[in-house]
Amino acid sequence: MAPTEEIRNIVRGEDRAEKQHAKGKLTARERLELLLDDISEFQPIELGVVSPMYKQIYGDGVIAGIGRIHGRTTFVFSQDFTVIGGSFGIKHAEKIARLIRMAISAGAPVVGIFDSGGARIQEGAASLHSLGLIFRENVRASGYIPQIAVMAGPCAGGASYSPALMDFIITTEKAFMYLTGPQVVKTVLGLDITHEELGGGVVHYTKSGVAHFLTESDEDAISLTRHLLTYLPQNSLERPPKKSTNDPIERTLNAPAIIPEDPMKAYDVRDLIEDIFDRGSFLEVRGGRAQNVVVGFARLGGEVVGIVANNPMHLGGVIDIDASDKISRFVRTCDAYNIPIITFVDAPGFMPGPDQEHGGIIRHGAKVIYAYSEASVPKITVIVRKAYGGAYIAMGSKSMGGDLLYALPKAEIAVLGPEAAVRIIHRRDLQAAEDPEKLLKELVEEYRKTYLSPEFALKMGIIDEIVDPKDLRKKLYNAVQFLIEKALEPEMRVPKKHGVFPV
Repeated sequence: MAPTEEIRNIVRGEDRAEKQHAKGKLTARERLELLLDDISEFQPIELGVVSPMYKQIYGDGVIAGIGRIHGRTTFVFSQDFTVIGGSFGIKHAEKIARLIRMAISAGAPVVGIFDSGGARIQEGAASLHSLGLIFRENVRASGYIPQIAVMAGPCAGGASYSPALMDFIITTEKAFMYLTGPQVVKTVLGLDITHEELGGGVVHYTKSGVAHFLTESDEDAISLTRHLLTYLPQNSLERPPKKSTNDPIERTLNAPAIIPEDPMKAYDVRDLIEDIFDRGSFLEVRGGRAQNVVVGFARLGGEVVGIVANNPMHLGGVIDIDASDKISRFVRTCDAYNIPIITFVDAPGFMPGPDQEHGGIIRHGAKVIYAYSEASVPKITVIVRKAYGGAYIAMGSKSMGGDLLYALPKAEIAVLGPEAAVRIIHRRDLQAAEDPEKLLKELVEEYRKTYLSPEFALKMGIIDEIVDPKDLRKKLYNAVQFLIEKALEPEMRVPKKHGVFPV
């Protein structure tokens, strides 16, 4: 066994740091120094372990151990690309799997910094077997302890399934991940494509939906990781940490000015979110894809909440396949970690058309229904404007187990939009009318006042209260305070192993 200091120097990869820096990347140790509160307190595991094939290399290309982030115990690993390309060898993978097992036992989060060429070819099937050990621990940890993957370099082949199994993926622009690389694509499909075009950070943030966050650099990714952890509990048996934001609950809102009077006029729901919740606390998740819905974390009187909101600025807020996946995943994540869900509904329905139908909009929309129905955390819903058809049902309605449902004065709840409904109900009258357009306008207005109004929904018991937009912040804060204890009390369930999620 080599002396401890020699081991530490080899693990740091100090002799090859310049190559990392030339690529605009930090070394494995530098990343941990930024991630942890105090690197001197870091407790490494298996610091001197060696590969069966590379016995002169200590640590086998990954630093793993225990430290603190914001004073809370966190289990971390950082792959060292300067050591055999950070590849997943037997001991390398076994070390990561053991670290995740330790995190489960301790009930503390895992943060993995990935920078690897994938499974180590030289070690054959054994390296694949050891990758499977990591995947199994990722699954065992899922929903119990937060798992965050930081993509700071390549992650190729089967190894990319480990970050995919974790709760959040933060990727830098320089990172890339894929199952089959450019050479295989060229050989099989005859396509010339770069690493970045095939599976770069921007691609996974804006197109594939694999990445939850995109940053410019390692430093930004690690800073975001530290920030994200402030919204998450240590494990599923705890609530997220409350944090004072010094933002008065009673402050005046701009909400009445943000929401247009004209139900056909678009607005960005992010403006409404920023207005209602504690200033500067909103952290959007998966903001690069399916922008017709906005999801993310925020604080309300210091309490962490999860937000799901249709965004009329994009596709009128309609729910399509990608939006369905985005909503269902986020709702299930909030439910796993005891985070109350506040939903803002302004959707004309699910996206129509053959592309959506053939792509399985029914199956994907069912994910939203399943996620909301299954969630046992506090569920508070605000119907801002349109809540039509299946979109009304799926987005946290009372029938989905919504705890408190509010509607703004201009809200509309219906099976169809008023014009479509009138054209069906009064088809013969319109055909026989001397001035069909005038009659249509009159009937639409009558239908809107009679059946779409929040007053009608209130009488039917579909909503609990009609709320003035300027009172939303205080109303939602009080609702969260009343229901917060529910977050740790799962509902009584039918005895079964688990449901069959409509994936």
